Amino acid sequence: MSGSQGHLNPILTLPQGEKDPLSIRAKALVFADPRSRQLLEYLQRVGPSDAPVLINGETGTGKELVARYIHAASGRKGAFIAVNCGAISENLAESEFFGHEAGSFSGATGRRAGWFEEADGGTLFLDEIGDLPLPLQVKLLRVLQEQEVVRVGSRKPVKIDIRLVTATNVNLEQAVEAGNFRLDLFYRINVAQVAVLALRERPLDILPLVEHFRKLYSARLKINEPMLSESAAQALLDYPWPGNIRELENVVHLALLVAGDKPIRPEHLKFSAGLSALQAGPSGAPKLPQEVIREQLLRLFETPGDALLHDIEDLIVREAFAHCGFNQLRTAELLGITRNAMRTLLVNHGMLKGRSSS
Repeated sequence: MSGSQGHLNPILTLPQGEKDPLSIRAKALVFADPRSRQLLEYLQRVGPSDAPVLINGETGTGKELVARYIHAASGRKGAFIAVNCGAISENLAESEFFGHEAGSFSGATGRRAGWFEEADGGTLFLDEIGDLPLPLQVKLLRVLQEQEVVRVGSRKPVKIDIRLVTATNVNLEQAVEAGNFRLDLFYRINVAQVAVLALRERPLDILPLVEHFRKLYSARLKINEPMLSESAAQALLDYPWPGNIRELENVVHLALLVAGDKPIRPEHLKFSAGLSALQAGPSGAPKLPQEVIREQLLRLFETPGDALLHDIEDLIVREAFAHCGFNQLRTAELLGITRNAMRTLLVNHGMLKGRSSS
């Protein structure tokens, strides 16, 4: 992580973030808004300790940047190892976390240290920890309690010294109630809790972030940095940013591609709801997604077909399931329903074979 201290508004950025252009991670974080400065002050107090930290926040808000800041503030000399729990193959998870010995399974041609050993003396960051399968949660808890790992194919424990930082965009307390997350593991990782606010809740961070990405992409596109018109700046402030910082980066990048080195105007801003800033409500602000849905519903009511409610429900379920990477728990959390209700919807709409809950 690199940071520029601009007198009052430090900017945190990912190292070599440009090498992962399709990532949904936020690649910059500023502390211009008063609520963001409160977060920074809290991180400065929490960082130097060894206490486990649980970071809560929506996708794209900068949770990994917060984790990297905590590692830098801790003074630990070891590496910062980031793991996306939602992308782990369940078959290889134990080997990835704890390492393996040569010949311990098919394809294990040599000894390999796992992520815990790689993070020895440093920080292990487990993103999307709510996606960890229950059997792996049990093993993770044991490692945290014993401070040692046993590689797959070995009986010899290896002592480790790590600072654990975890992150989630789901409500882990609800996951515990639903039986999808262990209560004892939740208590173990939730010693210090950090809430990273959605971008719409810290509006004074918006324009500093726009300026950061405007400079970054102007340099990358080899164009003179364009001006930002007042009307475009207002449209950026009025938009609710459901995709948070990552969406803002995409909007600025596309605006530069469209406008070149000419002033950025509202028509250059393409938001995720499929709206440009010209498609705005009476106040000049972009319409909220709910307003757009209402307008389209009224059109559907004119020619409803034979199964309007079923068709709309099917659309919501399919799009939500794809948006959440086909993860049932995250989709249920997104829609505000239980996992069992989510499974029923998936079965009803042909996206999951009917079977008893495991």
